[in-house]
Amino acid sequence: MRLFDTARGEVVAFTPPPTVTMYCCGITPYDSAHLGHAAVYLTFDVLQRRLRDLGHETRCVRNVTDVDDDILNKARELGVYYLDLAAEEMARFDADMSALGLLPVHAEPRATSAIPEILSLIDAALRTGHAYQSGGSVYFDVSSFPFFGRLSRLERPEMLRLAAEHGGRPDDPNKRDPLDFVLWQPSLPDEPSWESRWGPGRPGWHIECSALARRELGDTIDVHGGGRDLVFPHHECEVAQCEAVTGQPFVRHWVHVGLVELDGTKMSKSLGNLVFVGDLLKEFEPMAVRLALLGHHYRRDWEWHRADAEAATARLERWRAAPRGPGPAALAAVRERLDDDLDTPGALADLDRLAAAGQPVHEGAALLGVAL
Repeated sequence: MRLFDTARGEVVAFTPPPTVTMYCCGITPYDSAHLGHAAVYLTFDVLQRRLRDLGHETRCVRNVTDVDDDILNKARELGVYYLDLAAEEMARFDADMSALGLLPVHAEPRATSAIPEILSLIDAALRTGHAYQSGGSVYFDVSSFPFFGRLSRLERPEMLRLAAEHGGRPDDPNKRDPLDFVLWQPSLPDEPSWESRWGPGRPGWHIECSALARRELGDTIDVHGGGRDLVFPHHECEVAQCEAVTGQPFVRHWVHVGLVELDGTKMSKSLGNLVFVGDLLKEFEPMAVRLALLGHHYRRDWEWHRADAEAATARLERWRAAPRGPGPAALAAVRERLDDDLDTPGALADLDRLAAAGQPVHEGAALLGVAL
């Protein structure tokens, strides 16, 4: 298998161990899952299916960010308790992902479950000189980690722009460097708060995933990733705080998924230009929605059109009309395509040709997680 690695910037040989540990950044449950979410989790699902087909065991952890600025702001706006909002949205999310045929994850831990691990990691960063206290908060000192920026390979002005865009507050006067990021911060009066040696407060966004990943999978993870918009600052900061403390490589292989657009703009909860999975499932069969997503290569940005689901519905009907029985050609074709950087569009095209030639395609479709 060959797979693109974000850190190296190229498609490289992927030789995983017998048990493959995987961490995929999950949702912040303050609204329903949209197609951008589904595209990410479907990519990790297909990768797991091929690895299991090759004889590997997979342990995929997908976290739940149930405490951060976004969910707290939404709960405040709605006048509800933030964990009640999270529970409602997670129930909807899990139902949507199950309908799309995603394999159950090994674990789906919540950030609020890892406060002890978060406090321990922050304490280690302070003890080793990689963090400092200022203005009631604890910050990671990026100057203490010489490899900061290695994952994203961005110039400083672009890092500053993205940090501001993702709530990193480069203009915070308590920081030594605008790129330093918060590990612990005081809570507002109506926000959840936990006791710590640095005063009551709550964790920063990046430290949550690092603590959960280490608790569930260990200091070094085989595969980590999420949407391409998480490369910086989220994953860059995860690398820094983990490797600074452990001295071990945090991730062996980074997998990032392209963004889904609507009307030329990235789908985003903040912009409100969303196509919700739940709404599509009311109109189209779940396997048609899955096929529509598989029709786009995971690394490329693409724009959603209703015609995608309509074409996927027609494709599903053609495949179902193909003869039943063993389909070695279909299975071999899909395996070859998936081993080539998860080329799902190529796999679909191969199955189309086989179905048109009157050959069985059901085994190949099953490897893609498409139930016929």
